Amino acid sequence: MTDREPPSIHIPQDLADAEDVPDDLDSAILGPYELPSPTRRRISAWVYLAGSVAAAAGTTTGLPAGMWAVAAAFLVLGAWHFLTAWPLAVTDSEALERAAQAISFPVGHSSGAVRFEGWRSRPIWNVLLYAADNPPSKRGLVLIDAVTGEVRGEPFEEVLGPES
Repeated sequence: MTDREPPSIHIPQDLADAEDVPDDLDSAILGPYELPSPTRRRISAWVYLAGSVAAAAGTTTGLPAGMWAVAAAFLVLGAWHFLTAWPLAVTDSEALERAAQAISFPVGHSSGAVRFEGWRSRPIWNVLLYAADNPPSKRGLVLIDAVTGEVRGEPFEEVLGPES
């Protein structure tokens, strides 16, 4: 048995400080990792809307008429950022629990990853579960809506063969 740490992403502290890495993305900070919420997109939406107002105001004070196109583009980008700022209501541990309830076999190891679906980037948890026996005889994939917590579609289950 070795005393090595499990594999992870590591950013040296001096590099993290030099690049001003936010605390929620800094791997040197110990503790449970919490996925940043997509509601952070509202900050950029406000920036785009302020840029739209500034471009429109600049056009009325003598800037070229093409600034109306810039104002419209910023307005569209700001609206899109507001539309994609879903609240992440289901945490990773809640997604793992809901997935374990949705699957038909006792769960051993499992892992979850969030992905974004559609033009509005709705967050979806992809939870991969393995049976509790050793070696696992089954595995399953469960999709959980990260906004409502509902299981999306039927859980996909696969029996592992002897060559797996």
